[in-house]
Amino acid sequence: MASEYVVKGGPIYCLYTLIKCYYSAMTRILLYSSEPILAQGLSSVLGGNTDLRLVGVSNSTDSLGITLETEKPDILLLDLTSDVSFQLLRELKKRSDTCKMLLWVNAISTELAFQAMGLGVRGIVRKTLPAETLIECLRKVNQGELWFEKTLTDSMLSARKVSLTRREGQLVTLLSQGLKNKEIATVLCVSENTVKVYLSRLFQKVGVKDRFELALYGLRNVAAGQGRLDQPVSQNRGLHDTLGAPPVQGLRSLLLDGLR
Repeated sequence: MASEYVVKGGPIYCLYTLIKCYYSAMTRILLYSSEPILAQGLSSVLGGNTDLRLVGVSNSTDSLGITLETEKPDILLLDLTSDVSFQLLRELKKRSDTCKMLLWVNAISTELAFQAMGLGVRGIVRKTLPAETLIECLRKVNQGELWFEKTLTDSMLSARKVSLTRREGQLVTLLSQGLKNKEIATVLCVSENTVKVYLSRLFQKVGVKDRFELALYGLRNVAAGQGRLDQPVSQNRGLHDTLGAPPVQGLRSLLLDGLR
């Protein structure tokens, strides 16, 4: 009998069509957060809106990619915890080109925001904003718009980006790790005098007074996702280590924004 109604366009078919249209019109949202109370709060906020639906919550970055492929959300709302790395953003972007990524943050630096944009993040929204603002943000991002606060966009627009050569990037990374000129020379397999020449040129190129200020810029940009400081380079190995050690991962550029 049910199949007869479907074929003839009867009430069962009409009900099925209405339900299908209702859910297809809703914006599907997947949340990543390790805080259960945050997930409960978002669920409560979205519950009063017919066009927004929380389809899942992931509390682990290890399973987030699988959940993303399974749930197929329109928006992935990422609580910016210490587990959210730029490598993770790259992997998530590869898994779903259509899903729009949105960062949910307490605060964020210009450097980090700049790098996040480059990896496809469509918006950054602070947790301190009212629930109405979060709802508006979700709707705007789902419609294809970007969501960045004016103070953040102004800061990004006023920031100066300095491109670095491969060797310059390696030097800044090692400098940020606290290595001295002699130690940097050993790692890069160059003379100490060559390191001094590179540093002198970098001071002029970046517009800093000394190695300390250059190291601060390096630290801020590494923290923004361009490099890693959690795996210091052995000072007894060069770029072409016979033991197979990876080459020094240097910064590609420096984003300079109001450090002084």
